[in-house]
Amino acid sequence: MERRSPRAMGAEITNAALRAIRRILRAADQGGRRLAAKTGLTPSQLLVLQEIDRRGEVTPGTVASSLQFGQATVTNIVDRLVASGLATRQRSERDKRQFLLKATPSGRATLEAAPDLLQERFRDRFEALPSWEQAMVLAALERLGELLGAADIDAAPLIDAGRIDRAAPPPEG
Repeated sequence: MERRSPRAMGAEITNAALRAIRRILRAADQGGRRLAAKTGLTPSQLLVLQEIDRRGEVTPGTVASSLQFGQATVTNIVDRLVASGLATRQRSERDKRQFLLKATPSGRATLEAAPDLLQERFRDRFEALPSWEQAMVLAALERLGELLGAADIDAAPLIDAGRIDRAAPPPEG
């Protein structure tokens, strides 16, 4: 029986961890590309549109608070949704200082055509785990963030890479 050195075993574990990180990154990238190809939206744009549609008529501040996105980020995303004809922005009749957002029929059709987001799958499966396992996964992810030097990076609760207020990539053809 061959005995491996602790260093070789450590390298195997390190490589397995790096492969796992890579699979997660690829899944996020592929999910974003599928979404963009089907709807022309990024995951963050889809989340904002879903939140607008779910609430019927809503202020940008409420969307930002609900999704834990910055106000400026939501404004940039809403600008894109309005320009694409997926949402409208109108002054409130009751309070002229406020704007109200509403999904258009085209926006609702886009939501119906959208594939499941990776984070929705994650949320459903994560919330089904026992609380001790959720805590264990969270601790491991937070530790991973520290190891990668990302512990102090501000991040929205969204499985996506890059700026969340970016435009969707052009469809591949």
